[in-house]
Amino acid sequence: MRTSRRFFLSGASALAATMLASGASAQDVIGDILKSSGRGNWDDQFDARASQGGKVASTLPIVSPQTVSFTEQAIAQYQNIVAQGGWEPVPDTKKLQLGVIDPDVVPLRRRLMVSGDLAQSAGLSEAFDSYVDAAVKRFQARHGLPSDGTLGQYTYAAMNVSAQVRLGQLQTNLQRLHERAGTLGNRYVLVDIPGAQIEAVENDRVVLRHTAVVGKIDRQTPIVDSKINEIIVNPYWNAPVSIVRKDIIPLMRKDPNYLKDSKIRLFAPDGSEVDPLNVDWSTDDAEKYRFRQDPGAGNAMASVKINFPSPDGVYMHDTPQQSLFGKMMRFDSSGCVRVQNVRDLVTWILRDTPGWNRQHFEAAIKSGENIPVQVNNPVPVYFLYISAWSTGPGVVQFRDDIYGLDGANELQITSAL
Repeated sequence: MRTSRRFFLSGASALAATMLASGASAQDVIGDILKSSGRGNWDDQFDARASQGGKVASTLPIVSPQTVSFTEQAIAQYQNIVAQGGWEPVPDTKKLQLGVIDPDVVPLRRRLMVSGDLAQSAGLSEAFDSYVDAAVKRFQARHGLPSDGTLGQYTYAAMNVSAQVRLGQLQTNLQRLHERAGTLGNRYVLVDIPGAQIEAVENDRVVLRHTAVVGKIDRQTPIVDSKINEIIVNPYWNAPVSIVRKDIIPLMRKDPNYLKDSKIRLFAPDGSEVDPLNVDWSTDDAEKYRFRQDPGAGNAMASVKINFPSPDGVYMHDTPQQSLFGKMMRFDSSGCVRVQNVRDLVTWILRDTPGWNRQHFEAAIKSGENIPVQVNNPVPVYFLYISAWSTGPGVVQFRDDIYGLDGANELQITSAL
């Protein structure tokens, strides 16, 4: 059933009224987001050149009492939208962008009006004009997509998730926010798994945000509640059994020189080094060995490793594969978390550790020596699964439910495309 003109105008009016009653305009808030030099706050910094840790425009953490309040307001808004029939699907057969004139722009305008991304005064023209372009960019920013204003498959997929499903996603995540808001401490690191982003928080304000790469669907990053107690400069990489089994052994069967070329050394249980050419790679016996990669430019963890107690053996680290941070969907690790501009984060973590200012840290990396550093005041670290939240009036954030924990298949956009 097509949504009526009366509905989408009344729905958009109700949404706008709710936002104005809260004392701010969603257009203004998202406008600040899009103009911010730290775009990674919202779209996860998919432009690798602009993607960097540093001070950010919005300092409200994903998990906070304020976020809980804003998310409750968002739920009320979406309940109103659902009660009036939701929004109609947008035809997804064409690549719409600025300058196009097409009948499909009309339902696109309707959709953007209902969600509050486009003002009613923009009208229902068939032209994809600057108003629609700005509204699409706002929508993309709220959904962790590249804010390019072009309607591609991921934007269409996010746009055509029903209002009812989005309401359920908000309600599910509100429970998660309630559980942790106000319990994380005054100074901590938070990894949001669905958003593949990291926040360094101090006194209820985000002081650094970093783009991250998290676990694949079949090698998921776990929930973590721990404390960062050690930084290793120029780390060795000890391959976990899962990677040995799934990756290294199959590679050695294809290329006997793989370990040598990757500077990975093999050690027996008694600590003696083993020549890979003397191992029968056609069996599973190789799993009993320890695979250790020496420090250096090609090391899987590059310059630094961030350690904390974890029953799953996960950690955070640098990577030589910096191009991964420019990907739209950054679910590419074996469970550990790769951190872009990790040196900024480590400098912040080591702030209270005597003798480890940025200059000393950089000199240690340059030395090439493997150096473990004990963190003087261990910093709490949390890996959480938050895929929907609100950080301001009308600014409702959604992310792909990459691991399928929100209970609706429609939300697993990445795996469906």
